[in-house]
Amino acid sequence: MPTYDYECKNCHHTWEAFQSIKAPALKKCPECGKNQARRVIGPGAGIIFKGSGFYITDYRSDSYKKAAAADSSSSSSGSEKSSSDSAKSESKPSDTSSSSSSTPKKK
Repeated sequence: MPTYDYECKNCHHTWEAFQSIKAPALKKCPECGKNQARRVIGPGAGIIFKGSGFYITDYRSDSYKKAAAADSSSSSSGSEKSSSDSAKSESKPSDTSSSSSSTPKKK
């Protein structure tokens, strides 16, 4: 059941009423008691998504998925080569006397 906002035309009192959609709009103001109430358009409630949610890539076409899979497999084989190259460079002894270090040495 939705919550409706009301305002009295006579005294300008505003309030909310929790009513059924089928219920008729209220006419009587609870503040002044006159039949000058009117239903006003309220801000409404925000949409709440529960669960893990949805992503833009959830409903991609099969051709897009195949192209993405091919692209990721080619890039992963390239990353394996680069990781083996970096392992070789890590096994080499490094020059400790180089001044390329960004931290200043204390005296």
